[in-house]
Amino acid sequence: MKYKIIVDSCCELKEEYAKDPRFTIVPLSIQIGEHNITDDETFNQAEFLDMLAESNNAARSACPSPGAYLEAMECDAEDIFVVTLSAELSGSYNSALVAMDMFEEEHGEKNIHIIDSESASCGELQIVEELIRLEEAGLCFDEIVGRIEVFRNGLKTYFVLDSLDTLKKNGRLRGLKSLIATSLNIKPVLQGIKGNIAQLDQGLGMKKALTKMVNHIIKNLKGHTDKILMISHCNAPERAERVKEMILKHASFAKVLIINTRGISSLYANNGGIIVTV
Repeated sequence: MKYKIIVDSCCELKEEYAKDPRFTIVPLSIQIGEHNITDDETFNQAEFLDMLAESNNAARSACPSPGAYLEAMECDAEDIFVVTLSAELSGSYNSALVAMDMFEEEHGEKNIHIIDSESASCGELQIVEELIRLEEAGLCFDEIVGRIEVFRNGLKTYFVLDSLDTLKKNGRLRGLKSLIATSLNIKPVLQGIKGNIAQLDQGLGMKKALTKMVNHIIKNLKGHTDKILMISHCNAPERAERVKEMILKHASFAKVLIINTRGISSLYANNGGIIVTV
């Protein structure tokens, strides 16, 4: 096997990849009260969102253990890439680094590169797609490492959520200097900057906030692009389609993907959340 790509379960990996031995998902877990949920193929979004809405307890997530990453790394692939959600938001990246050290102690040096996506959800999938493109173009490992870091640095993540409760309760909004109260139905337009969450704008209600998010996306694109437009949604396919249509009125892309969120992204995006990466 020429290459293997390992992702944590915050990545919305496409179904066809999940069935391919070149790809492995290392699951995070979610705790809601007495319920412990593994973010794997058994995850049921509808049941999870009902449980989240009914619970009085703050839901929390736990990153994969180094051992789980180590097990995924033990394969015959020449090149191994690991893509994790932002190191500023989770310990997943650090677990992968520890696993790499463990692997090299046991097996010696190998072409392994750990990538902090500085994003989440479809931001991780963006990096996966670029890794596949670079591998299939025949580039050597060192060239891919250099190019994927440049690609990651140019990737932009935007999102608008109906609720910020889970992010707040889990301390994921510490970097925000000011945030208007959502009780006034003012929805912040948020952006990932170096893996942290920053407020970009705000709108009165979800519709206006999404429009403002789209305006920022179009402004930063400066016209047509050969990039992939990816939109993750948490149980909001119609909303995601509207966002896609608004963006495509002003720009064209090599490809457009709309993806429903897995467990971790569903936890933090909450019902109705929209994430866009380009």
